[in-house]
Amino acid sequence: MPDSFKILDTKKYLWDGETYDTKEAASEAENKYKTNKFETKVLEEEGKFLVYTRRVVTEVVVEGAPP
Repeated sequence: MPDSFKILDTKKYLWDGETYDTKEAASEAENKYKTNKFETKVLEEEGKFLVYTRRVVTEVVVEGAPP
């Protein structure tokens, strides 16, 4: 089983949980993540392709009254 996360270029990426048989299939999944503003990395391990993603939090919404 692949690592659930990897540190790449000093950034933490999470595996999307899928293994792709071809680079084209992984690239298709990668493009879907990119349209949703994720940073992505595609890695090959043991002949399978894995997509790792990350997204930086840009806004924090706090619900309720302050304490």
